[in-house]
Amino acid sequence: MRLLLLGGSTEANRLARRLSGHARIRATLSLAGRTTNPAIAMLPTRIGGFGGSEGLSRYLREERIDAVVNATHPFAAQMSENAMAACASARVPLALFTRPPWRTQPGDVWIEVSDAAGAAAALGPPPKRVFLTVGRLQLAAFRGLPHHFLVRTIDSPAPEILPKFAEILLAKGPFTVAEEIDLMRRHAVEILVSKNSGGGATEAKLEAARSLRLPVVMIQPPPVRGRTIFYNVEQALAWIESHLASP
Repeated sequence: MRLLLLGGSTEANRLARRLSGHARIRATLSLAGRTTNPAIAMLPTRIGGFGGSEGLSRYLREERIDAVVNATHPFAAQMSENAMAACASARVPLALFTRPPWRTQPGDVWIEVSDAAGAAAALGPPPKRVFLTVGRLQLAAFRGLPHHFLVRTIDSPAPEILPKFAEILLAKGPFTVAEEIDLMRRHAVEILVSKNSGGGATEAKLEAARSLRLPVVMIQPPPVRGRTIFYNVEQALAWIESHLASP
């Protein structure tokens, strides 16, 4: 069986480890190539885009792909749309393997918005000390604002998209609640801005904000689309194996 795994998430890495060395599945991991130092791949890896849904559909046919698992980041909306269109065109089964979004807990104060522009507007005009954790690709929305930003990203952002008053912290989760509380206290953070990416790697910042009674501007993910959706690796693996041809 030939499988294409659209990666770029913790979930994709977990599934890749289970597929590595599988006797009856030849899986290829696809990465967009936006991260400078991606996790060590457990599968043969393809890096770069396909050229939209038409390019992906052509790839599926040329490589005789039997099934596709979309395990991209929850905010990779364009890739998810392309995957749905391409798999429908090429008549290839598609499953989405993702993580459920975070939900508010007692004591949380969330300001829910739909995108980075909405998050920037939600900060309001009075200058604040903001902990900005939306990834480097969303930083341009915060340029020109009067706030002081502590910007945490995995890779270094381009200087031209940075807010005027910004301190950069390069780090990759998981983080502990104690670490996040200490960080927010040392930088006198008044408000947290986050994407609702779900998962456990960076959830500690929400617990820290709750403990410190800080408001959170939360960018909600795009709606989850697709008929076949899994939230754990065992279910995803079972679906893949259900598409194996009889020996």
